[in-house]
Parts: sequence; C-alpha cells; structure tokens
Amino acid sequence: MVRARMTWLLTAFMLLTGVLGWQSGRSAPSPDPDDESYQYTLLFARVVQLIRQDYVDEDKVGYKDLTYAALRGMLSSLDPHSQFLDEEAFQDIQQETKGQFSGLGIVIGVKEGLLIIVSPMEDTPGGRAGLMPGDRILKINGHSTAKMTLTAAEKALKGVPGETASLTLMRPVAGVPGGGNVFEVNLTRETIRVASVKDARLLPASMAGQDKIGYVRIEEFGDNTSDELDHALENLERSGMTALVLDLRNNPGGLLDSAVDVAGKFVPPNTVIASTKGRTPEQSQEFRARSERQHPDYPIALLINGYSASGAEIVAGALKDLNRAVLVGETTFGKGSVQTVQPLGNGVGLRLTMAKYYTPSMKTIHEVGVSPDIEVPISDTEERRILLAEQKRPLTPEEQAEVAKMEDRQLERAVSALRSVRIYNERQAALNAAPKTTAAGEPAPNPADGAAR
Repeated sequence: MVRARMTWLLTAFMLLTGVLGWQSGRSAPSPDPDDESYQYTLLFARVVQLIRQDYVDEDKVGYKDLTYAALRGMLSSLDPHSQFLDEEAFQDIQQETKGQFSGLGIVIGVKEGLLIIVSPMEDTPGGRAGLMPGDRILKINGHSTAKMTLTAAEKALKGVPGETASLTLMRPVAGVPGGGNVFEVNLTRETIRVASVKDARLLPASMAGQDKIGYVRIEEFGDNTSDELDHALENLERSGMTALVLDLRNNPGGLLDSAVDVAGKFVPPNTVIASTKGRTPEQSQEFRARSERQHPDYPIALLINGYSASGAEIVAGALKDLNRAVLVGETTFGKGSVQTVQPLGNGVGLRLTMAKYYTPSMKTIHEVGVSPDIEVPISDTEERRILLAEQKRPLTPEEQAEVAKMEDRQLERAVSALRSVRIYNERQAALNAAPKTTAAGEPAPNPADGAAR
C-alpha cells in the first residue's frame, strides 16, 4: 500500500511538472534515475508520503493543504514579489487591477528586508488614520512580521468589509538609524475603490503667476488610468494649459500596460517606453507608445520620491530618457522587476517574476531607481503635511494646524522649472524673429541676394 501511494505521488508530481513545463513552452524531461529533477521529485514525494503517514494532526495533511503550502514556500523563497495564488488571492488580484478590492487601503512592500507601507491610499482607512509612506509594520493582529512573507502580510491585511485589523507600526525618526516611534492603530476594512487620477487642476496664480500650469496626480496605474488621464488632460487643455506637473510621488505602480500608455501620451507613436529582459526570448520584449490621441508638446515636470515604484518608475525613466520631462524630487524606490499572473485552472494562479525592466536607454531600474534631474529632498514632517492636504475628509483642528504650515517645496521647484522653460523659449523666439544687423547697426546682407562671396 505504501509503495502504491508513493508511485501515485511521484506520478502526480511528474504530471504537475510536465503541465508547468508545457505552460512555459518547454517540454518536461522523461524520468531518468540519473537526472537531478527525478532525484528531487522523488525526495518531494517521499516527504509528502511521510507527512501523510506519520504527522500527528491528521486534519492538516490533506493533499490540497500540503500542495498549496509547498507552492507558497517555493514561490516566496524566490523573491518578495513571486507568489502562489490560491482561490481567494487569485480573485483578489483580479479585482484589484479592476480598481476595487476589500482591505485597509495601504500598499505594502519590502525594503532592506523590512515590511513597510509604500503608499496609503487617499480616503481609505489607512489614509484617514494618517499612516505614512515608510512606516514599518511590526505586527498585524498581534503577529510579528519579522518572518512574515509579503504574500502572507497582504493576505492578513485584506479581509471582509466591516472586520477590524490591529497594526503595530514604527515611524522612522531622522537621526535615529533603525529606530523610531512605535504606535498602534485599529482599522476597519472597507471596499476600496481606486480612482487613480486625482486633483486635476490649474495651479493658482499665487504659485504659477500668469502661467497656466496644470497639475495632475496619479495614485496608481489601473485599468482605467489611461482614460481618466485623457479626460483630465483634455479639460486642462481646454482651459488653456501651457505646461504640466505630473505627480507620481508615493505611486506604488500597478499595471505595466497602463504605465506604458501614460508615458505614451507624451511621445510620438511607436516610441520605445520600456523593455524587459528575462531568461528566454519570449520574456525579453519592448513596450512602445500606442496612444491614438496625442497631446500638445507642452513642457512637463514629473514629481517623484522614494516611494514612487514600479510603473511610476517606468514612466519617470521613459520621459527622462526621451527628454520629454524634467524630473524633480528624490530617487525612486527601485522596484523594477516584472511579475506576470498565470492562471493554473480551478481558480488558482501563479504570480512569477519573469524579467527586469529597463528604460529606453537600457538603464536598469531594479534596486537602483530613477534619479531626479533636480533633487529636492523633503523631511518626513513636510511629507506628512502634503499628504494631509490631499485628504478629502474633514481634518481635525490639529491636522488643520499642520496643513496651515504646509510648504510643498518639490512642487514649487517644478513650477519654477516650467516657468523658466517658458521664459527661455520666449526669448529664443524673439531672438530668432529679430532682423539680423551688422556691427554698424545696418541690416545684414542676405546671402541669397546675389552678392559675391
């Protein structure tokens, strides 16, 4: 009986590896006792058999439970972004890219081995609680995150609307490496609806003077971002916009195609926006601008910071390399790897890192980030005030006092750069239009007039 069970396990696992090999376009090798794959497949099957046979709690050793646990461990051992998606996780990720999911409204990531908040979303439980980019998550519902994978943390944060979650966080303090202020928050989960394009407006004369400078903030890249941005830009253009500030600060990324479409709105069609390189030719490809609606060639300043990640870095790297925008702020997060979601059937899937991103000039993004043209670092206090000013909810008296002190030096520097471009262009145009004169002040002869040369 034990031998029959062992044979069944081995056959099932070889069939699984064969299916995955077919999915990736490769043929699975035949079982060969001298082949390394056969040796370790046998080891896996032997361990599953021993667990099924001898583990003390029989209710924990179902084939599904063991297989899912093995797949989770296998994927999480590769990098923080690859993961096995069980039925719940696979459904969540499909809903999230469509702009709706249930949770606390915070985007998390791993930086220097620590679980941190990359971006609190506006008008969500996390945003309303005043959580900040860079806050380190120490515990979720009392469970330490020290050995928690990114996948496990994401699952712990999501849940049914109306349920509460307790977070223990540490907010870094300048001049205290590795330390900070520890605090706790209790948040109630909600259905999060993500409108990615925010605050489209002309900047006030108190900041822009007589220049009509538009401002648009993109919170993340989803299915609807391209259409939302087109709508916002068209309204601003009808209002006479002559320059644009595009704010990608604290933007955690999102869909690759959406980011490519956003960058593609400002460059000629078919321009290379980004490329990827992986282990196989199929994973190495170029992504080109494909927008059918081109916008005027107005000057653009792009705001970035240390929590602009992934898709935001693609847009920033492309517009910088293509000389289409001046980047203002701080070096970006440095998350430049490509994850694809592959359905495996029966409601489960796989999110796997397949390649790395490169800018049009083939500069790497991963673990390096995109540096600004004009560096304008700001303090955590300044950033908190900017985030509070973006909130649509009623602020407490204490928060109102903080917002009253707000000074967005990065935005001000971006506006200053755009106004300088306008002044320079106007003076160059005037210079080119003026009649050329000799040293004596007489109009210079035209070489086409037939004078001997």
